Amino acid sequence: MTHQVHAFEPPERFVAGTVGPPGERTFFLQARGGGRLVSVALEKVQVSLLAEKLEELLTEAQRRFGVDLPELAPVIGDNEPLDTPVDEEFRVGTLGLAFDVDTATVVIEAIAAGEVEPEVELGDEDDEDEDDEDEEPDEDLDRLRVRLTPQATRQFIERARRVVNAGRPPCPLCGQPLDPAGHLCPRHNGYHR
Repeated sequence: MTHQVHAFEPPERFVAGTVGPPGERTFFLQARGGGRLVSVALEKVQVSLLAEKLEELLTEAQRRFGVDLPELAPVIGDNEPLDTPVDEEFRVGTLGLAFDVDTATVVIEAIAAGEVEPEVELGDEDDEDEDDEDEEPDEDLDRLRVRLTPQATRQFIERARRVVNAGRPPCPLCGQPLDPAGHLCPRHNGYHR
């Protein structure tokens, strides 16, 4: 079976967003560029972890390679909804991150879910010691590859954090998400709150 690589190097727009009401949201990564629009679905925890690991990658790139990182902008960046139509190309199973020293860009790769669910990878693209064996299990899976500048990466991180935090508010007692109708709070011995 052939696989598709949706490459945006760089995209016109790359964002994390959701569709649906809080508590029933579906999370997406969406890339637009060159007249193409690609949306891939993933879990909320993957978006949160992606933002966290991208921040770590930028910090490490600054430490190891002296990359100039943009300051956190006080102005809110892209806050527009996802572009329509939001057609899911695939569900993400693996997220790969790398920093390309030659171009001073961050490479994000979202790989379709396969039979085995690997964890988020964090590494440098310039490492020479990678084996071809590491690539074999994912070779026949669809993927979305995006190359971002450090500034665009920072903007993606800020939006991803806003999207993750825009869900249902937590219960002040137990921290679990509150539905509009309330929830059964364990701190109230199961009474409806």
